[in-house]
Amino acid sequence: MIPELSKPSVCMRDPQRVQEILQSMVKAGSNTVQVISDFDMTLTRFAYNGKRCPTCHNILDNSKLISDDCKEKLKKLLNTYYPIEIDSSRSIEEKLPLMVDWWTKAHELLVQQKIRKDLLAMVVRESDAMLREGYQLFFDHLHEHSIPLLIFSAGIGDILEEVIQQAGVFHPNVKVFSNYMDFDECGVLRAFKGELIHIYNKREGALLNTGHFQELRTRPNVLLMGDSLGDLTMADGVQDMENILKIGFLNDKVEERKQSYLDSYDIVLVKDETLEVPNAVLLYLTGNK
Repeated sequence: MIPELSKPSVCMRDPQRVQEILQSMVKAGSNTVQVISDFDMTLTRFAYNGKRCPTCHNILDNSKLISDDCKEKLKKLLNTYYPIEIDSSRSIEEKLPLMVDWWTKAHELLVQQKIRKDLLAMVVRESDAMLREGYQLFFDHLHEHSIPLLIFSAGIGDILEEVIQQAGVFHPNVKVFSNYMDFDECGVLRAFKGELIHIYNKREGALLNTGHFQELRTRPNVLLMGDSLGDLTMADGVQDMENILKIGFLNDKVEERKQSYLDSYDIVLVKDETLEVPNAVLLYLTGNK
């Protein structure tokens, strides 16, 4: 049906089910579709030429705006908590308080750095952040067809927006839910706004924003994209959902995590640095087969 689904990087537990969801969504029409996606390592690349690409937090952590002492402390946090985040033997309940600790401590360290708002664009420009190959088609096609793209990110909203702005694809149909910086009147970071969004509470983020989902009541068909099991709850604010097609990027620790991804996502993309499959699905849904 969609030739890209037979790429070697594509794994599906139940291809028949995927076909059925796609057919049902096509029948309903692309004006009933919304896309809900994670950002870091989902819309951005995990690696390029064998080198890890930065997340929104990394872009800042690796920049000139952060002192060496602070970099050291942030690295220590990463080395402590990242293995916990991707440990498939621990339950989400067990990981939750630890993820809150990690994000809270990291944000406190960043606030101490007195980061200036006017330097964020430069930091993004100088970083190795890269959207996945095929991003232009992805963002532009959604915009052309007026399909809403909701991005839920545990990263830093200000940096995330700057990445898509600099790529020239921050169209009006894109809405971001993330951790935003709060600057004082001199444009210096003094805190982070609102509720903390981390990798395992995107469901709360979704439910807190049900007002936004209200506007999308006429779009009960969801294409969901993520790279962690925590991303699976991002569509929980969607009421009267009819179909959801879940595409998961499995970037790291493939062997030990593959089964849990196949059990949770409809389509699993293993070490695939492109948006080829999501693009093929979108073209199919909008009748550009």
